[in-house]
Amino acid sequence: MPRTGEQKFRNILVEQDGPLALVTMNRPEKRNALSEEHMLELIDAFRRIGDQRETAVAILRANGSAFCAGHDLSEMISREPAAYRRLFDVCIELISTLQSIPQPVIAQVQGVATAAGCQLVASCDLAVASSEARFATPGVKIGLFCTTPMVALSRAVGRKKAMEMLLTGEPISAHEAEVAGLVNRVVPPAEVAAQTRALAERIVASSAFIVSIGKRAFYQQVEMPQPAAYAYAKEVMSANCSAADAQEGMSAFLEKRKAHWSTSSQPSR
Repeated sequence: MPRTGEQKFRNILVEQDGPLALVTMNRPEKRNALSEEHMLELIDAFRRIGDQRETAVAILRANGSAFCAGHDLSEMISREPAAYRRLFDVCIELISTLQSIPQPVIAQVQGVATAAGCQLVASCDLAVASSEARFATPGVKIGLFCTTPMVALSRAVGRKKAMEMLLTGEPISAHEAEVAGLVNRVVPPAEVAAQTRALAERIVASSAFIVSIGKRAFYQQVEMPQPAAYAYAKEVMSANCSAADAQEGMSAFLEKRKAHWSTSSQPSR
């Protein structure tokens, strides 16, 4: 996958705030629609974040009234099939990157998230939404069924709700999204940033290494049959027990003191 130069981002802003990485989609005039260049920049930014030991949590947010209006349709007129496959390959790579980096990624959703924008929210590890946010997979209304967003949506919400959203294209409210499991919590618009940060800081309080083990294991086991999932989880947890931070955390609990997490990912001897 081509990599975008670190200083050449045109569609996003990337900031480091202590242990938090803030990635802001910055195409408000296009409702943060996902052009190919925009997606490549997001891939590059999150890959770099994945390599940063000082980053514990990443927040994906957006400028403007919309979180993300899906794919940039201006790039999808009169193209060859290979061009469409390329576009969706890039989108799939973006989703895979969000879920494969060791840091949890929280979506901070201040406005509408439609089609591939809804897919982004469903693919982030956690999501905090403004009460004014709306979510939809409206492709069916323009002759383009939201098939790739369907993959993420159907893994985040129940089948009936996913099918209703896909077949009707009608938006659901933030509160409906919370009930359906698409977002973790809904807050007043003025509190979205603060509540997202508060959620991130609760994660930061734990060992970043142990959190990364858990995130990786979650996505590995979630689609496995239960016996295979338990067999896999047993091995992960057994290895986890030997990690320095696990030994420190258990000792601190027993000794009724605050744990001191290491920056090392090496198991204790």
